[in-house]
Amino acid sequence: MATVTLNDPARRNALDLAFCDEMMAAFDEIEANPAVGAVVVTGANPAFCAGADLSHLGASAEEGLLAIYEGFLRVGRCPLPTIAAVNGAAVGAGMNLALVTDLRVAGRSARFDSRFLQLGIHPGGGHTWMLRRIAGPETAFAVDLFGEILDGPAAERAGIVWKCVEDDQLLDEARRLAGVAAAGPPELVAKIKASLHHVATIDEHRDAVMHELVPQAWSVGQPEFQAKLAVLRSQITSKK
Repeated sequence: MATVTLNDPARRNALDLAFCDEMMAAFDEIEANPAVGAVVVTGANPAFCAGADLSHLGASAEEGLLAIYEGFLRVGRCPLPTIAAVNGAAVGAGMNLALVTDLRVAGRSARFDSRFLQLGIHPGGGHTWMLRRIAGPETAFAVDLFGEILDGPAAERAGIVWKCVEDDQLLDEARRLAGVAAAGPPELVAKIKASLHHVATIDEHRDAVMHELVPQAWSVGQPEFQAKLAVLRSQITSKK
């Protein structure tokens, strides 16, 4: 398991182009290491990530914005299980960084603050799609259009985070969850994650059944499953 910590507390871990390049390089290195089975992303206190520094976009706003997006979209493309341990403020693009992960755990002091409208800028990086998909339309409207800021407990109630814990328990809980995924067979974990993403595009139960059939049949033949099945059979036999 790896922990990626955004570490520029003086700037509240705001994303700029250099920071995004470092993020992409970190994930390239992590994915090249077969010993890493899951990733926790967090920020150096007092913030998770204060958003994007858009003061150096360059001549083309669209190209500059896409370059900023890559900082968090790279996290979203990671085939390993990813967890955001949200400490303090997650603002704008910082909120996007949390939303692209597979699971979010928040401390009580977390703050989910889109702030796009208040800054006079349209949400970007797929923010509206992610938030509506994760938390539903009312939460998306409340946060993006009506300026609601959600602390850790409110984000848990809204379904943005899986769990809110005390601040001093945040990293331990995120790492505990990551450790469960990291302990699984890597190829199986990757296939389960891929299926969880793919089924979001499927409307019919039957189509989901057929999609899962191929990887499940593959897993039945793997040595990890055969070993666990043998143990189960021996336990059943011993009880007779």
